Amino acid sequence: MFQTVTTALDWLGIVVFAVTGALMASRKQMDIVGFVLLGTVTGIGGGTFRDVVLGTLPVFWVKDPTYLLACVIVSCMVFFTAHIPQSRHRFLLWIDAVGLALFAVTGAEKALEAQSGPIVAVAMGVVTATFGGVIRDILGNESPVILSREIYVSAALAGALVFVGLIGLGAPREAALIAGFAVAFGIRALALVNGWSLPRYRPRG
Repeated sequence: MFQTVTTALDWLGIVVFAVTGALMASRKQMDIVGFVLLGTVTGIGGGTFRDVVLGTLPVFWVKDPTYLLACVIVSCMVFFTAHIPQSRHRFLLWIDAVGLALFAVTGAEKALEAQSGPIVAVAMGVVTATFGGVIRDILGNESPVILSREIYVSAALAGALVFVGLIGLGAPREAALIAGFAVAFGIRALALVNGWSLPRYRPRG
């Protein structure tokens, strides 16, 4: 049961992030190859980096190329439908928040499955949730969102911490997944709605 839930969330995160990459391509008015490129690297980028760091080789999409095929199909679908959302940028931010929260918990879970400790698991949750978006922003010639004032990495960190913490306390894994997702998405959503940001460093006189 749990393995099915984890796999389903992982798939959902990949699809959601592939959509965000393809939407970035639409904002940059790229051709369909550009859509596929941005959609694919965004969808699988974080998980690829996670698997390489954890040493779980070959990486997940090499073991099962269906992940890669799904990113290509989703990106092509967005090529023909990207004009539908009235504000593609706003839509991108919200579905990116969903992908961020999903990968924060599934990335941490993958690390735990690889017998990593809780600190590494939290770090892998953050990496999985953010690395694909970094690649997307760089290829799309945008400043990476993790370097902006927005609450982004901290939302993924909070979600991964909640998930790993609840697992350590013996909570059911499905409940820990839901709680971690809710915390990560809730923080990111509140930041988007209210324009929250972390305090910035200011030079002392």
